[in-house]
Amino acid sequence: MHDIDDLERRGIPGVFVASGPFQDAAEVQANALGLPVRRVFVDHPIQDRTDAEMSALADAAIDLLVAALTSTPSNA
Repeated sequence: MHDIDDLERRGIPGVFVASGPFQDAAEVQANALGLPVRRVFVDHPIQDRTDAEMSALADAAIDLLVAALTSTPSNA
């Protein structure tokens, strides 16, 4: 999350991506640190997925990623 915030401060759009079970922790951390970071959460688990499964996961998230990249970062 800090890396994405650093990119944003340099004028480079970024999106924090994590799997669903980490959503609450990511939201709490972003809010506690005051980091206006765009974020997208994908299906869990990630570990042990095949390349084809990872491609399908990315395909399913692409619209959310594009929407996040073209929105204004927020703490909410």
